[in-house]
Amino acid sequence: MNFLMKIFGTGQDVPVTDSPEQVKKRFDSIRWRVFASITIGYAFYYIIRQGYSVIKKPMLNSGVVTPEQLGIIGTVFFITYGVGKFTNSFLSDRMNNKRFFAFGLFISSITMTCMGLVNSFVPLAVLWGINGWFQSYGAGPSIVSLNQWFSKKQFATLYGIWFTSHNLGSAFAYFIIAGVVTTWSWSMGFVAAGVTSLIGTVFIYLGMSDRPETRGLPNGAVYYGEKTQEEVDAMKTQSVGSMQWNEVVKNPAVWILGLASLCVYIARYAVESWGPVYLSTTKGYDLMGAAGVMAYMQVAGIFGAMMCGWISDRFFDSRRNIPAFIYGVLYTASIAGFVWAPQNFVTDLVCMTFYGFTMGALVCYMGGLMAVDIVPKRVTGAAMGMIGALSYVGASIQEFVTGRLMTVSPMLDANGAKVLDEAGKAMMSYDFGAAPTFWVCAALGATLLPLLVWNAKAKNDE
Repeated sequence: MNFLMKIFGTGQDVPVTDSPEQVKKRFDSIRWRVFASITIGYAFYYIIRQGYSVIKKPMLNSGVVTPEQLGIIGTVFFITYGVGKFTNSFLSDRMNNKRFFAFGLFISSITMTCMGLVNSFVPLAVLWGINGWFQSYGAGPSIVSLNQWFSKKQFATLYGIWFTSHNLGSAFAYFIIAGVVTTWSWSMGFVAAGVTSLIGTVFIYLGMSDRPETRGLPNGAVYYGEKTQEEVDAMKTQSVGSMQWNEVVKNPAVWILGLASLCVYIARYAVESWGPVYLSTTKGYDLMGAAGVMAYMQVAGIFGAMMCGWISDRFFDSRRNIPAFIYGVLYTASIAGFVWAPQNFVTDLVCMTFYGFTMGALVCYMGGLMAVDIVPKRVTGAAMGMIGALSYVGASIQEFVTGRLMTVSPMLDANGAKVLDEAGKAMMSYDFGAAPTFWVCAALGATLLPLLVWNAKAKNDE
């Protein structure tokens, strides 16, 4: 811990010496650079994460891994990511998140590139597991920085806009990485995603900043008139660790929201991780066609994430429970239509549009915003860590269960002989079995669980 704090720990406070006009000019300039950095920077994290989803089917077709091994690789990632998100989000309340955020993407990019240089199960699983740990450096620092540089009134709307980084990165992966894989090979898909994301490391490091106080600026709550300097100083007498324990770990509402997010993530990663495979094997799309449907879904997700904070603030007096329930019903229905409706481009596109819009909102609500609403500002990283850990328990459960429920076998003709493609390789038949039912049930759980915390109230930052 001492070693980590020496390298990544937040700096010392610097007295404010500028005039009020200079303070305003500098604060406004830095905060928007920080916002751009966390939004675009986190999109690079998702280029890596969703690039793997695009590469799955070509890996299966090449015979490098089996469906069960692919499920294990995904499970390893989600376990390391979930544990890392819990740990590193707690740490982000104390860190210089400029360094922390950039370092995580840098190592994640390196491991992704290395995955393109290996071609067997064990090294792929090890590298993807390492990648998962460093991917967890993204969300906590983003939300802590957002809280440090912006007011409570701005937070929900800006949180929703920041959340579109998931969709921006995923859409890039579905289009560009799919094109790279189609043109060259699955291994080049890993390399392309890794090298591209190295650019994001530079972008983050140049744009991000430590806390306002380390830049000779006032605390964000003081700057926006939410607290006096005396109140902020008094809060600092209570340790971050004790606040994390009392206000986050021991808060039942945070746990319930975490379980709801777990269900959201089962359904989300079922569609996003296996969607391209499902569309191309069960519904007859080619790889680029499947990637196009999935990319369109990400575009809808951008609008869902961008609007969810504004919708709850504008029409529901900043309460998230009512819109979360409405989104949950539509989320469940869209996934059911996606997996059970007969193949039809218009139907699939409509289902994916509703799925993307509602997923963008629900992951925004369940994946952090509703929990951040009910914990003090100083421990928002810990709240993100708790929710994130449970979310990716769900993602890892999904990856393992789906891998076990589906089967891949050689396609046979009427005489029982293997069907060969133009290259003379056996064509494969994919059967998802009960996996789609599992996905829909998870979405239903995500809709019902938040009803248990319907009356949870936001707390002040005492």
